[in-house]
Amino acid sequence: MHIPVTVELDELKRHLRTGDGQQVHALLEVANPLISARALYKVSYIDKKLDYGVIIDGIRFNSRVLRKNLEQVRRVFPFVVTIGAGLDERAGACEDFLEKYYFDAIGNMALHKARKSLDDHLRKRFALTGLSYMSPGSLADWPIEEQRPLFAILKGSEASVGVRLSEHLLMIPKKSISGIFFPTEVPFYSCRLCPREGCEGRRVPYNKDEAEMYGI
Repeated sequence: MHIPVTVELDELKRHLRTGDGQQVHALLEVANPLISARALYKVSYIDKKLDYGVIIDGIRFNSRVLRKNLEQVRRVFPFVVTIGAGLDERAGACEDFLEKYYFDAIGNMALHKARKSLDDHLRKRFALTGLSYMSPGSLADWPIEEQRPLFAILKGSEASVGVRLSEHLLMIPKKSISGIFFPTEVPFYSCRLCPREGCEGRRVPYNKDEAEMYGI
């Protein structure tokens, strides 16, 4: 599915904490046409719940946290979202480090908005009041190696949305995100279980008690 995404000037200025609207506006004029957001998802079902993992559509995933999050869940939505390679290629050709940083920030914002649009789509289509997600590599408990089974479920991701895995299991294009959406009454954030400091992507503080509750 194609997702219309545009980064607005005011939201970018707030994110960058800059008052230089002229430069930022000029960069947005270049960046927005290069954003090509697309998403692929699948309606999948849990075949079996193991001690420290689950089997979804016949494919095994190993994670204590994922297993606990899916305790009361039967249906999940594996997904991949991307904004394409255009903006990242433009940033890579930049010799000005500040402009490169701004382009990267625009890309991150666009990817976040695309992922949120898929979230909204799933809520409406399947009448879900609560929805959270986990991504391979976001926690030591669910490492990046779990991209292999995830992309095994999402067959045809390269043909559908242009996303593939590198030999190091990184997604190409770089501005992409993958994971599993699952219904939940209480919002889940991987950040609460991750003690890593100085992370630009952190959305909520680390919670040691919650991490211990998950057994990690």
